[in-house]
Order: sequence, then C-alpha cells, then structure tokens
Amino acid sequence: MPELPEVETVRRTLKNFILNKKITDITVIYDKIISGETGKFVEAVRGQTIRDIDRAGKYLIFVLDDVAFVSHLRMEGKYNIVSTDTEIKKHEHIIFRLDDGNDLRYHDTRKFGRIELKGRGTYREELPLSKLGAEPAFADADLLFRQFKKSRLPIKSLLLDQSILSGIGNIYANEICYRMKLHPETLGTQMTKNLTQELLSVAAEVLDAATKLGGTTIHSFDAGGITGRFQSELLIHTQKVCPKCQAKVTKITVGGRGTYFCENCQKREM
Repeated sequence: MPELPEVETVRRTLKNFILNKKITDITVIYDKIISGETGKFVEAVRGQTIRDIDRAGKYLIFVLDDVAFVSHLRMEGKYNIVSTDTEIKKHEHIIFRLDDGNDLRYHDTRKFGRIELKGRGTYREELPLSKLGAEPAFADADLLFRQFKKSRLPIKSLLLDQSILSGIGNIYANEICYRMKLHPETLGTQMTKNLTQELLSVAAEVLDAATKLGGTTIHSFDAGGITGRFQSELLIHTQKVCPKCQAKVTKITVGGRGTYFCENCQKREM
C-alpha cells in the first residue's frame, strides 16, 4: 500500500504533467470507485481545470476550479498519463480526458481505491481528512504521549492508526521501530515521554529520507520513469538478517500486519 513518501512522490510527479489541464470529459467504467453518486461527481468535475494537487497523509486531493476530489489509492491504485487514443486496459476504471490530448487514468487491480467529491475550500474539514492525525513532522509530542498512555495496543498498531499519526504504513512502521531499537509489541502504556519524542523524530527522518528517494516501491505511478529508491535503504522490512548484529530477522503478525524485527536489537520496553 502506498504510504506518505509514495503518495507525496505521486503528487509531485503528477503536478509536472497535469497542472492547469482542463478535464473535458470523464468515463466511469467501474463506478464503485467513486463514493457517492457517480452522475453528480461527473457533472461537478467535467469542464473543471486542475489547479493544484494537495496531499493529507496517504490521500491525494485534486483541487479544481470550484470543487475538489479526494483519492485514496488503497492497496494497488495508481494514476497513469497516456495519450487519449491509447487502448483502455482491463483495470483502468476512471478515465479523465484532458484538453492536451492525454488522459489521466485511474488503474486499480483490486478495485479497493476510492475517489470522493469534496468542497474546494473545505476538504480538510470534511471526512475522511478531518479525522486524520498529524503527520510525524508536525505532531505534538505531549498530545501523542497522552494518546499512547491510554492504549494497551502494541506500538506497531498505534503507528498504523491514521487517526493518531497519518502517513505511516506497514513498511515504515517496521523501519521506525527497528531504528529506535523498539520492540513492535511494546504497549502504548509502556511508552515514555522521551520515547515518544524520539519516535516522532525518527518517524519524520525516515519519511523524509524515503520521500527524497521517491519512496520504497512505486506501484501508484508509472509515468516519467519514477522508481522507489528507498528500497535499497530498508534495514529490517523483508530482510533476512539484521544488519547490526547479523542475527536472523524474525517475522510475526501484529494487528494483522506482517512485522519484521530483530529479537536481539529490539528489546521490549518495560
């Protein structure tokens, strides 16, 4: 699933291709991708010009003249830019015709992604964005500490809770815990103020480094030759051997998510 660095890379790259392009028509092939009434969405978006592309956590926001629409890529959603005369592929579900002879096409093998019409100036105050927690670089450590102390869920699960911190997914949660030497099953109630502050600093550093390298894996955009070069920087996620102590990496399930950690380097905080 694309996380903050991947979605930010998509945002920046799309802006190079489609900013100030007019959407002349929309073809909806699989309407369940659109939350709400499909006809209303098409009517509101057709004829609008793409003025900006914003991001909140893992969400992309296409800001138009009078409205906006929020897009969540979920597991395998991606946007392709191709010539209008290109044959429509099997998993291309929403086709935005642009006035430059190209299409912006939403491709999603699993059909899990969602697109939802929002107000141009109010989308951050509307669901689902209104329930997002702050991104690590902007989060308040004291508030986060109080949230952790109320929960007996493991820190790995809390990192994935977008209402607490936004933008972190499974890959980066594993990396953050490893770089902190923090056991992924450490409970929220076991977190200290110092650990919470360190977690925010490490999380922000990891996400920033990954963003600079185009993310870890870019399944969500394949125009312009973008590749996720942070793949080579992963220290624990999908690794076999700990790079610090050479012990075998352990894989367990925490909150239903595959979790990689080193039993030697990541001691449970008590």
